[in-house]
Order: sequence, then structure tokens, then C-alpha cells
Amino acid sequence: MRVREIKLYKIAMKLKSPFRTHAGAVHNREGILVEMTDEDGVSGWGEGVAFSSPFYTAETVETSWHMMRDVFLPDIKNEEISHPSDIYECLKPYQGNEMAKAGLEGAVWDLYAKQKGVPLSQVIGGVHDSLHTGVVLSLDDKLEELMPYYLDEGYERFKIKVRKGREREDVELVRELAPNASVMFDGNGAYTEEDISHLASLDDLGLLMIEQPFEAGDFYLHQQLQQKMNTPICLDESITNEHDAYQAIQLGACKTINIKIGRVGGLTEAIRIHDLCMKHDIPVWCGGMLETGISRAHNIALASLPGFTIPGDISASSRYWYQDVIVPEVTVEEGRVQVQQQDGIGYEIDRSYLESITKETYGFQL
Repeated sequence: MRVREIKLYKIAMKLKSPFRTHAGAVHNREGILVEMTDEDGVSGWGEGVAFSSPFYTAETVETSWHMMRDVFLPDIKNEEISHPSDIYECLKPYQGNEMAKAGLEGAVWDLYAKQKGVPLSQVIGGVHDSLHTGVVLSLDDKLEELMPYYLDEGYERFKIKVRKGREREDVELVRELAPNASVMFDGNGAYTEEDISHLASLDDLGLLMIEQPFEAGDFYLHQQLQQKMNTPICLDESITNEHDAYQAIQLGACKTINIKIGRVGGLTEAIRIHDLCMKHDIPVWCGGMLETGISRAHNIALASLPGFTIPGDISASSRYWYQDVIVPEVTVEEGRVQVQQQDGIGYEIDRSYLESITKETYGFQL
């Protein structure tokens, strides 16, 4: 692929409002952007979506930075890259560090599509020209103020972060404000075996799904709860690769799966999970990570695949940011996001803004 240089940018972007779950609040979103440049000066972009602290997974911005800079880049230098999946195979022997892997692989996918002169969605087999959208509501959000705006934008699905033991109250508030919308809640692993009966009692709420009520990797408790409920259980943190998805399906631990490119180590593995779920008639949707427009653009391409039938966390750039790093920014019109038809991810990078939010850089020559 004639790669000349890979450059890492450690950034920090201020959220318009804090994003709070039971695990804590994010005020400033640190992250890592990856630029891969070929001999003709064409750049592909990826994003490492780990958080500053390990509340979502064990990975953090600092551990991702170390793994990219000190381990993965020297290894990639010794590999011949002809397709983005070559990066996947090169880094596969390393345990964990999925978000660092995904950031590097994402830049290769974007560059590969640009070198071919086609949109990334087309390269991976996307079929949708536009996507139905959903939005995530945090514990700090003032719903009475925000919901009318989101409804005007046309969002069709609302995912809420709930207060344990007060889920019914939280869901009913959203239902009062948006009586025709699909509603789900995200447990973020906060529940235990003692909560199964309580969760099962919420079956009458008619939720779109309950996402990841138990800890990551606990297929047994999710199976036990799914057997007691008609409401679909969705797995998020539990699914880090295709084999996790296979186990969950075989055990009956869920009825739907949230696919996040960063959580599963890159687009190659995300596509494999999508294909497996289609084979077993398990609907999937694309989750978000408070990411910049770069990662959001990759999510849009992924969600253009045929198995993505549930509105994902692909909201407008303005949902979180005063300004995004991409031009144009992602917008929602009548509840839909357009799948870009330009080469690669379909967005340009605002380099002057990128410079203003960059805390540290690292360049690596190939």
C-alpha cells in the first residue's frame, strides 16, 4: 500500500456537557488519532477510543499510546501491507489492546479505500445509503430541555443510562417525553445475580432491549435473565471478538449484539461478527464511544452493512462537541445520517482545529 509514515496525535476535546454513567463522568474526552500517509501524500485516518481511566475496559489512552508507539508500530514496519486485514493478522498474536489495534487498522482501511478511489462503505460491502439514528442520554442530561430538540431532529431510538433500582421511573420519564420512540437502557455491567428477579420484573415496559446488565464475560447470568424475559438482552462489553459472539449465540445469552469497532479490535473483526450474527438471525447495531467524527465516520461505514437493522449510537457531531475534527460534521436530517459517497471515510480533517486540541504527537517512518 506504499505507506510512508504513521503519525499519532494524543488529543483532548471538551464535551458540551458531562457524560455520566454509574461508573463516573467524562468532562474532557482524551483520545488518540492515527494518520497513515502514503508516498503520494494521501492520508488515512483512524481513532483509538480508549478512555483516560479503565472504567469501560482495562485499556486507557496511556496504555494504547504505549502499545501503538512501542510495540505495534515497530512490528508493522516489518510487515508488507497489501490489505487492511494484514494489520489485523499482524497484531492478532498480541493479547488485548483492542482499541489500540482498531485505531491503527482504521487508518489503513481509510487509506486503502482512498487509494482505490471508492467509499469505505463500498469496500466492505455496505448496502445502506442512509442510516436510522439513535441517541444516548446520560444521567446528567436535562431531558425536559433536550428531548424536544432530539425529537425535532428525528431520532428514533433513545438509550438511557439508568439509576439502579429506579429504572422504571427513568424509562417512564423518557416515554412521557417521547411516547412513540423506541427506548432501551444500558446496564453497563452494574447488576448482579441478586438483581435477576428485579430486572425480569421490568419485562412489561416493552423495552427495545436491555444492554449489558451484568459484568463483561458473564454469559451465564445473561443467559439466565434472557430465559426469564421476552425483552431482548443485548451484549456489549462481553463481545470482544467473533468467538465471544459465537459463544453468546450458542448459549442463548442474548437476542441482539452491539458491535463497536474499537471494542473488538478493528473493522475486520467487526465485519466477522456481523456476518456471524446474520447467519444466526441475530440483529446487530453500532455502538458509540464518545468518539470524534473520525471514528463516527468508520461507524457509519460499518452500519451500512445489511445486518445493521437497529438504529445505533450514530448521532450528530453536535450531540457532544462544540466543534468536531472533521469537515463537514456529521448531521442528522429527518432522523437519518447519510452514508458518505466520497473516497474513504468521506470526510476531511480540520487540521487547524486538530492542532489546537493536540497534546502530543509521535511520528513513525516506514
